[in-house]
Amino acid sequence: MTVRQSAEIGMAIALAVVLGALTRLLQLPYGGSINLSGLPIVAMALRHGVKTGATTGALFGIVDFMLNPYYFHPIQVILDYPLAFAVLGAGTGLAAATVAQDRRGMRWVVMGALGFAGILRLAIHWVSGMVFFAHFTPEGQPVWLYSLTYNVSYVAPEIALYMLLSQIVLRFIKS
Repeated sequence: MTVRQSAEIGMAIALAVVLGALTRLLQLPYGGSINLSGLPIVAMALRHGVKTGATTGALFGIVDFMLNPYYFHPIQVILDYPLAFAVLGAGTGLAAATVAQDRRGMRWVVMGALGFAGILRLAIHWVSGMVFFAHFTPEGQPVWLYSLTYNVSYVAPEIALYMLLSQIVLRFIKS
């Protein structure tokens, strides 16, 4: 990793923190929110690929936990913070080669990569919810369904926002 990439990662994380604070559209009671903090992670992944996207996401997850801690167990912290954001960066980074080489059809490739990244992130939050937040499940409802419903309620709109806004970001991405 070059000094320039390290500096870009630092700036992306700082921007993600600011966007997370200023664009919070919804804050759920047991963690999770809809905001634009992941957009700089998406931009880094599209610009530099899987490894840099995952690194940016994981580091942002650690910073996000330090600023907004919500935890029950150390494994839950790893799942909901660095790992969830690392897969957002890694999954999106799969589209980086298309963005760098073949600009035709890149919008669909990016949206597909973001959809894949969103499913991975949702899966991580879903497992965390089933294991560590099961006690919040209303009586009579299956834990898996409660966790899935709760986590879809903020991950899906956030990924949809990233898909939409990534089309604007793509105009400014240079490899």
